[in-house]
Amino acid sequence: MRSAEDADTLMQPAADTPHSALRTPHSEAPQSTLPGTVMGTVAYMSPEQARGNPVDARTDLFSLGVMLYEMLTRRQPFTGETVNHVIVAILEKEPPPIAQDIPAELTRILQQALAKKADERYASAQAMLADLKKLQTRLLVEAENKRNSADDAPVEAQTLIQPQATAAAPEALATAAASAQPTSPDHPKPKQWWLAAGLSLLLVVGGYFGYGYFTATRQINSIAVMPFENKNSDADTDYLSDGLAESVIFRLTQIPDLRVSPTSSVMRYKGKETDVARIANELGVDAVMTGRMTKRGDNLNITVELVDARANKSLWGEQYERKLSELLTTQREMVTEIVSKLQLKLSGESEQKLAKKSTDNNEAYQLYLQGRFHWNKRTSEDFQKAVVFFKQAIEKDPNYALAYSGLADTYTLFPEYVDSRPKEYSPQAKQAAQTALELDPNLAEAHVSLGRVLFDYEYDFAGAEKLYKRAIELDPNYATAHQWYALLLVSSGRNDEGVRAITKAIDLDPFSMVINRSAPYYLLRAGRYDEALLQNKKFNELFPDEARFHLVNSLIYAAQGKYDQAVDEYLLGAKVAKNFKPENIVRLKEAYEKGGWDGYGRMRQEILLERLNARQAKDPNGYVAAMDYANAYALGKDKDKTIEYLNKAYDERDLTLCGLKVEKQWDFVRDDPRFKELVRKVGIPE
Repeated sequence: MRSAEDADTLMQPAADTPHSALRTPHSEAPQSTLPGTVMGTVAYMSPEQARGNPVDARTDLFSLGVMLYEMLTRRQPFTGETVNHVIVAILEKEPPPIAQDIPAELTRILQQALAKKADERYASAQAMLADLKKLQTRLLVEAENKRNSADDAPVEAQTLIQPQATAAAPEALATAAASAQPTSPDHPKPKQWWLAAGLSLLLVVGGYFGYGYFTATRQINSIAVMPFENKNSDADTDYLSDGLAESVIFRLTQIPDLRVSPTSSVMRYKGKETDVARIANELGVDAVMTGRMTKRGDNLNITVELVDARANKSLWGEQYERKLSELLTTQREMVTEIVSKLQLKLSGESEQKLAKKSTDNNEAYQLYLQGRFHWNKRTSEDFQKAVVFFKQAIEKDPNYALAYSGLADTYTLFPEYVDSRPKEYSPQAKQAAQTALELDPNLAEAHVSLGRVLFDYEYDFAGAEKLYKRAIELDPNYATAHQWYALLLVSSGRNDEGVRAITKAIDLDPFSMVINRSAPYYLLRAGRYDEALLQNKKFNELFPDEARFHLVNSLIYAAQGKYDQAVDEYLLGAKVAKNFKPENIVRLKEAYEKGGWDGYGRMRQEILLERLNARQAKDPNGYVAAMDYANAYALGKDKDKTIEYLNKAYDERDLTLCGLKVEKQWDFVRDDPRFKELVRKVGIPE
C-alpha cells in the first residue's frame, strides 16, 4: 500500500479520486458534496443551501423570491464576478433596492421571501401565495378605478388563477400571458394592471411550488433503504444486516423510474437513531425503509417498515421468521412487497430485471455479501478478505456474475490500497470483469469495472469510454459510472463534460465520500478555482480531515500562482499530519523565505526523496511507485530525472499517467520532446 507517513508524500490520487489529486493515505477518510452542492444554479440558492446545511420548503421559497425580484428588476439580486462572490452575497449582503414605484406591500413580501434566516421567511408556500393573491386583488381594483375608457371591460378578481389548478398550469400560464396584452393602442392599461397580470403568472408558478409540498397523494418516486439494525452483539453478523439492505437497494435500482439512495449515502446513518423525516429531507426522498435483524443460530428474525416520509404514514410493515438458508428468498419477497406498496407501474423490461436471479445458491449469496461488506471498508486487510469471499462465492456458483464483478472491483483498486504492482492484479481484474459480462451482458457494474481497467492499466481511452457509456445506458442511476467517466473526460481535457458528469454522480449519491472527494480536483482542473476551494471546504465539513483540507487548498492556490497562500496552507496541513517531522516544517519555511517558490520546491523534493529512499531501504523488495519519484523530482524542476521516472511509471502501468496532458505539475517539461513522446505512447486523445 502506498502509505503517507509524511505530508510530503501527499502528491497523487487515491483510487477513487482524479489524477490531479494528492496521493493520499489509503485508509479512508471519515465517512459530498451536500445536496446543496455548489455545482448547480448558484444564484438561486438559499443561505442554508450555500452553506451545505439541511434544507426544507423554505429554501424553495427563497428561490421563488429570487424569481420575483428578477421579474421586477430584470436582474438577479445576488451577483458577483465568481461563484464564490455570489455565495458571499447570498450569505452576507442584501439585494439592491427595487424601484420606488413598486408597491410597498410587494416589497415587504419580497423581503420576507429573501430573509437570510429561514425562520424569518414564510412558513409555507401557501402563506406566501395568500399574500400575493391579496395584493393582486388590490392592484386589480386600483387599476379598474383608474381606467379612463368606459369601453374597457371590468377586470374581475375572480379571474385569478388558483394554485389548486396546477394540473393546467402550462395552459393557464399561456392564457394569463395572452391576457396581459392591451386591448388596443388607444386604451393602455395602468401600471397596477400590469403588476397584477405579472402576479397572475407568478401565482401559477407559486401554485406549482405549493402543490409539490402540500399534495400528499403524489406518486412516490424515490426511496432510501436504511442499513438494517443488527440486534446481535456479535459484529461478525454485520455483513448480514448491511448486506441485506444493499441487496434490496441493488434490486430496486433495476426500476428506471424509481430513484434509490445508494449504499454509500445511507451507510452514514448506520448506528444512529433513525429519524425518518430528517433522513428523507437530507437524502431528498419520498419514502424510507428501516429494518432490524436478529440472528439466533440458524434462525433469523427480520422486521421491516416502509414509511411515506411526506405524510409521516406507514405504508407497510412485516416481520419475518426465517432460516438463514432462506435469506435470499426473503430479500426477493421484500422487494416484491416494496414495489407493491409503492404502487409502482413496471414495464415489461423492469419486471424481467426484478425477476432475474443472480444466483439460486444461498451459500454463494452469503459469501458475496461478506465480500461486499469487506470491500466497502476500503482497507488493505479488508480487500484481501474480500478477494477470498468473492472467490468462495464463485466456487459455490461458477455462474454468479455479481461475484465476478465484485472480484473485478477489488482487483481494480488493489494497486492503490495494497502494496502491489499494477501488473500483479490489473490483468486479473480484467479477466474477472470479462467473465461477469459473459455471464450477464447487461450488468452495468461489470461494464464499469472493465472500463476502469482499460483506462487505468491499458490506457485505452476509447474502449473505456464506450464501456462507461454503455453502463450509464443500462443503469442511468449508477453513480460510480458517472464518476469514473468524469475522470476519463477531465483527463482528456474535456473539462466541461467532466464537471457535468461528476455533478451528476453527486446528484445521484450526495453523501458518497469517494465521489465528493473527487469534486475539488475536477473543478481545479477546469480552472474553477473559487468553486474548488468552496467544494473542498464543504467536503471537509462533512468528512473532517484538517491535514487533507489544507493540503488540497495548497494545490489550488499553487495552480493560481498564489504562492504565499499555497505555502501557508501546506505548512498548516503539515503541522497536523501524522508523523510529519517538525524540523521539516522549519526547513520548508526557511527555504521559501530564502529561495521563494523554486527554493521551496527544491526543499520539498529533498524531503520527499528522503522518505521514499527510507521506505525502499527498509524493504528492498517492496514496491515504491516510480511515479512517487517522478513527483518528487518535478517539485525541484529536474527535467531529466522527472522524465526518467515517468517512463519507469509507464513500464509499471501507473494509473496516474492518464493525467499527463492536463496536470499543471508537468508544465515545466511539456515542451520537451521526450515528454511529448510519452504522452503519445500513453495515447491520451488530442
